[in-house]
Amino acid sequence: MLRGLTTVSFQTTDLPAAKRWYTEVLGLEPYFDTPAYLEWRIGDYQHELGILDSAYLGEVGTRPTNEQAGPAGTLVYWHVDDVEAAVARLVELGATLLEAPRNFGHDFIGASVVDPFGNVLGVMQNPHYLEVLAERS
Repeated sequence: MLRGLTTVSFQTTDLPAAKRWYTEVLGLEPYFDTPAYLEWRIGDYQHELGILDSAYLGEVGTRPTNEQAGPAGTLVYWHVDDVEAAVARLVELGATLLEAPRNFGHDFIGASVVDPFGNVLGVMQNPHYLEVLAERS
C-alpha cells in the first residue's frame, strides 16, 4: 500500500523567510514557487519538501497554533551522512535543537531540530538507506 515518501509538507506564517532559510539549508532554489506554496526536490531519490503558507490552511485543513501545540508537523527523518555535522549546520542557520544526536539501536543515529518556522526536521544516518543506494549502483 505505502510505496515510499513522496512529499513532506511543512507550514509557515512567513513564506519568504522560509524560502530563504530552506534555500540556504538545501543549497538550491525551489523548483515550484507560488505565493502559497514552495517545493524542492532533494536527495538521491528526489524526495519532495514542500512549505505551505499557513494563511492557506483553511483550504487544506487546520491545526492549533505553535503557541498552543509546540513544534508543528510530523517528524520525518531525512538521511544524512553525518548527523552531528547536519545538526550543527541547522542550528547555525537558526534551528533549535529538539533531540540531540543519539543511537536508536542497530546503527540508526538520529536527531531533530525545530526550524525557525516551528516545524520539526529530523536527520538520520540510516544503514538501510545506504544499502538501497548501493543496490541501485
